[in-house]
Amino acid sequence: MARHGGRILVDQLVIQGVKRVFSVPGESFLAALDGLHDVGIQNVVCRQEGGAAMMAEAQGKMTGQPGVLFVTRGPGATNASAGLHVAMQDSTPMVVFVGQIARGHRDREAFQEVDYRAFFGPLAKWATEVDDTDRLPEYISRAFHVATSGRPGPVVLALPEDMLSAFSDTPDIAAPVPMPTGVSEAQIAAVLDALSTAKRPLIVAGGAGWSRDAATNLERFAERFALPVAVTFRRQGHMDNRHPNYIGDLGVGMNPKLGQRLQAADLVIALGTRLGDIATNGYTLIDPAQPDKRIVHIHPDPDELGRVYRPDPGIAVSASQMIAALAQVNAPEVSRGDWVTSARAEYDAWRAPKETPGTVKMERVVSWLSDNLPEDAVLTNGAGNYAAFLHRYYQFKLFGTQLAPTSGSMGYGFPAAIAASIEHPDRTVVCMAGDGCFQMTVNEFSTAVQHGAKPIVVVANNGRYGTIRMHQERHYPGRVSGTDLANPDFAALARAYGGHGEVVERTDDFAAAFGRAQSSGLPAVIELRLDPEALSTGLTLSETRALGEAG
Repeated sequence: MARHGGRILVDQLVIQGVKRVFSVPGESFLAALDGLHDVGIQNVVCRQEGGAAMMAEAQGKMTGQPGVLFVTRGPGATNASAGLHVAMQDSTPMVVFVGQIARGHRDREAFQEVDYRAFFGPLAKWATEVDDTDRLPEYISRAFHVATSGRPGPVVLALPEDMLSAFSDTPDIAAPVPMPTGVSEAQIAAVLDALSTAKRPLIVAGGAGWSRDAATNLERFAERFALPVAVTFRRQGHMDNRHPNYIGDLGVGMNPKLGQRLQAADLVIALGTRLGDIATNGYTLIDPAQPDKRIVHIHPDPDELGRVYRPDPGIAVSASQMIAALAQVNAPEVSRGDWVTSARAEYDAWRAPKETPGTVKMERVVSWLSDNLPEDAVLTNGAGNYAAFLHRYYQFKLFGTQLAPTSGSMGYGFPAAIAASIEHPDRTVVCMAGDGCFQMTVNEFSTAVQHGAKPIVVVANNGRYGTIRMHQERHYPGRVSGTDLANPDFAALARAYGGHGEVVERTDDFAAAFGRAQSSGLPAVIELRLDPEALSTGLTLSETRALGEAG
């Protein structure tokens, strides 16, 4: 039976197992909206394409299956590009459908015309345009394969409106057949051989494609072989942070002693991570030109192996597959002195709260959340100095409880929290946000209300773009330019949207405010009024400026 292209597309999404899509509607894909009308796929209607794209990215990060996004042409697509950049840098599977002008109007700079192959080329694993309604199932099948294969990432399909509204009797394509998986004995032997001669080995875990089973297997392997485990930037949910073999995160503002330990290691087993500039402090902790240690690199995409560091060896399998195999190996008698215990002691010392000025102290707020939230609570954040408190003082207990952009995107935390609350309505979802970060996507508050999401947003309000101000004071001390903010009453804004809002001006009042927010059953904002001197976890504003003045 003939169907219009929009229904063909949606039927393919059903076959792919898609349960939810995120969108901002546009006239360029009306046929797709019609296709979604009665098939049972939830359409989360958002307020701006950037927020919608971040929700879809968070969905992909939570589930391991592509998050699906629909946006219209021109400004809709360009607005969404911020979320695609997150998906690309974070290796998150995502499929994006973009409405496009009619095929007969191409190359005339028609209304909202964009060449999406050129525009999204650097931001996606694959970007193309579907010219023929008959081929929609083929393109969609390939899109889902590409988004999830090797190193996962975003795929963009542009859909000319006349192609999408045309009718066709083209048949559907079945869902992908699961690929056979496995790790060879030779690959396991190569890892064990490297470990047999190492005196100061270090596991660095990161990347996408992990699961609760993988996190458990990592703990088992680390225990058996007496290995310390560090994780990369914003991948702290890859291992229970309370485990004695966990030693911290190689992220922005990392523990200096952890960086020194990475330098001192004679073997690095890189599990799933690309081992990029953040984990290596701008490639200074491990010099790609003169690496002074052996690197065993395990990554699902063979193109990543040898891209920056020479692996010895490089093994093209997923981290979860490899760690499942290694967890079954019986370890020989292993003695590494205090290599693990001293590394763990350095992590514990780093977590001891360093007092900041003011009557609301972020270190105590985050420590309270770490001690009191359920183990399966989901924590999200965007970018800003406030996030350093979360990375340093919060202990993630279970896989899947951290949603944060390794790309360093501001505005991500709140849309991600909405997506998490929709996906896990029975779990506590907390978004940590700065005043600047929150305002980039605060308009999605009405999306949360409309779709029954109830995240609790903790807004660190210090009246400035704190991270940029920190760098500004270091490089141009005392010359404030472009970093101050005029902020709304965030609690009143939450109430205006139909949510719950509170202001906290003393640390001791936070716990009660959080309890009220949680019991409200509404999306909520708790605004923390911070002392402007409390710039980061390490230095105050005055100290940062003094360092800049001293050169």
